[in-house]
Amino acid sequence: MNRRTDPIPFHRPSIGRAERRAVDRVLRSRWLTTGRETLRFEEEFAEFIRCPNALAVNSATAGLHLALEALGVGEGDQVITTPYTFTATAEAIRHLGAHPRFVDINPDDFQIDPSGVEALLEKEKTACLLPVHLGGAPCAATHLKSLAERRHIPLIEDAAHAFPLRIEEGETSEESRKAAPFAGTVGDAGVFSFYATKPLTTGEGGMVVTNSKKTAERIQIMRLHGIDRDAWFRYEGNEADWEYYVVEAGYKYNMPDTASAMGRVQLKRAWELAQQRKRIAKIYLSRLGEYSFFEMPPAPSSHAWHLFLLRIRPEQLTITRDEYIRALSEAGIGTSVHYIPLHLMPYYRDRYGLKPGDFPNALDSFSRTISLPLYPELTDRQIDRIIETVIHIGKSHFRLS
Repeated sequence: MNRRTDPIPFHRPSIGRAERRAVDRVLRSRWLTTGRETLRFEEEFAEFIRCPNALAVNSATAGLHLALEALGVGEGDQVITTPYTFTATAEAIRHLGAHPRFVDINPDDFQIDPSGVEALLEKEKTACLLPVHLGGAPCAATHLKSLAERRHIPLIEDAAHAFPLRIEEGETSEESRKAAPFAGTVGDAGVFSFYATKPLTTGEGGMVVTNSKKTAERIQIMRLHGIDRDAWFRYEGNEADWEYYVVEAGYKYNMPDTASAMGRVQLKRAWELAQQRKRIAKIYLSRLGEYSFFEMPPAPSSHAWHLFLLRIRPEQLTITRDEYIRALSEAGIGTSVHYIPLHLMPYYRDRYGLKPGDFPNALDSFSRTISLPLYPELTDRQIDRIIETVIHIGKSHFRLS
């Protein structure tokens, strides 16, 4: 096929020989479930992110469930979060019999509106705050943490998109940037995703981080059936040490060593991969930002660039967002939409009696946002083609009056 017409997928994971060798090493060891590799991955991740406790799990969804449970969220509780997120954020709340209470996003940056959070806190009893660092950009985690502390409730950061991301405030000198805390470490717990499309991938998987030893110990027990010692500690080096006790009705949320081996390699590449994403995002911002019918995503100096969320200005175009996506697809450009707000989903809409206009900023962003390809495997030729195609469609459907 012609390189100019070969399809460009929305995403391709950046997997190289080092990842393949690491996984093969685990396969040859014959120890495939949670063991030495996962323990090292946890230690290395904790050191990287400057947090004392990191616990590997088989998905960020599992991590959110474990963090909420460990911090006391239960039946009938209310947890404040955003409707502008993947369903995992809210479904983890529902798994515990608690209820998500949605707060709209800011009109300009996709992140949960702190003033809306404060207003809801004033009106209703809340058990926990669960903000999302949407797209790899930081939410107002420090401000939200202060709101939570005033009411003596925990804050859990959904940092699924936010690795590696520093929470910078005030002056932004090189020294202050390096000292800034990482997203996921501001609250009482943070949860990262290592799904196939994420900046660090293990295929499937996630990590929960916390500064609290007590919270970490609870998650450690609950992530593997509520058993007091996992198989690695029962069998490694002592075949007779088979005994264990079930101390809680836990879950099956552990990460296997095959995934952890890949994660350890990806962690070593974290800043390299992040710089490649940032480079592509800067090109998008520079070249697409010249056109009035596009609205660029905010670009703070600290950004993980998991997603490039391009908003069109429909009042300047003769096509809708959905028609724009179809035109890109016909040209061989893969895209996605992040996200269909949860208050539009039948389950949340019907259970909580929600209407589309209840969260107007989320609805507006959804109706005109397109996620463009953004991953290190993109070549310069592909980047040029994506940009040229996006611009050509916009110019071809520009409303002249």
